[in-house]
Amino acid sequence: MDTVDNAITKPVHRLEVFTGAGRRRTWSDEDKARIVAEIVASGESVSAVARRHGLSPQQLFGWRRELQASQTALSHAEELQFVPAVLDVAPSSPPVRRERKMPRHPVEPSAGMIEVEIDGVTVRVGRGADAKTVTAVLRALKATA
Repeated sequence: MDTVDNAITKPVHRLEVFTGAGRRRTWSDEDKARIVAEIVASGESVSAVARRHGLSPQQLFGWRRELQASQTALSHAEELQFVPAVLDVAPSSPPVRRERKMPRHPVEPSAGMIEVEIDGVTVRVGRGADAKTVTAVLRALKATA
């Protein structure tokens, strides 16, 4: 019982008072984006911005990560688009039955070729073209369109 008496009679050195709603707050996506943008605009640390808004730094880091992930997903969605494909088929002759192996004939120049038209500019991509080069050309055309 002696320890209880000492606790009651000792003076209080520190007292914390919690103010505020005391419940979970909900933040709109616009508010989250605005607060995350303050980090870059103000040049302050994440902790300083979080403190100013009554948040924990971890919460603000999480919001920043979510915002970056959503922007990355949007940019990927804008890059990848499907366009209608038109297949130009030349009339074929009836199949010829071969009795022996014949030497392979050269392929027609237009066989296996893809044509992409962007704002009046036509890009023809042949069989075996390097995908990175084709992507760079199409992005450059899209940027100037």
